[in-house]
Amino acid sequence: MTLPNLQHSPGFLLGSAYRRISILFSRALKPFDITPEQWTVLYTIACRDNINQKAVAASVDKDQPTTARIVELLGKKGLITKTVSENDRRAYLLNATPEGKALIDATRSLEQQNLDSALAGLTPSQVEELRLVLRAICRNTGNIYED
Repeated sequence: MTLPNLQHSPGFLLGSAYRRISILFSRALKPFDITPEQWTVLYTIACRDNINQKAVAASVDKDQPTTARIVELLGKKGLITKTVSENDRRAYLLNATPEGKALIDATRSLEQQNLDSALAGLTPSQVEELRLVLRAICRNTGNIYED
């Protein structure tokens, strides 16, 4: 039985590209003592005041227990604050601290450099087409995230 070459599989290529981009970003973030997953959650919180944990989980496409662990860690690092919502005592509202916002400001260019490196050689129209294709794949696989 002859098996197809994995390097031709879109699923394998998507996973490989994600892992490589994540590894490079992780190396760039190492001096800041934050992982790409933590950075994504912190970035999401820094972009919106008083965001609840459920909205963060949906925005970063992570399950709620994983998001809760990341939120707890970011709180211990002093990068976010977590307060009980006045409207729903079971929900927490999250905000980036000045230190959290400063970390995002200091690392935002690293994220952009990482993406620029990964997308090097692609035209703007190819990048837009890639974005559209990836959004379609996300929709087809149950992620209904839209801007």
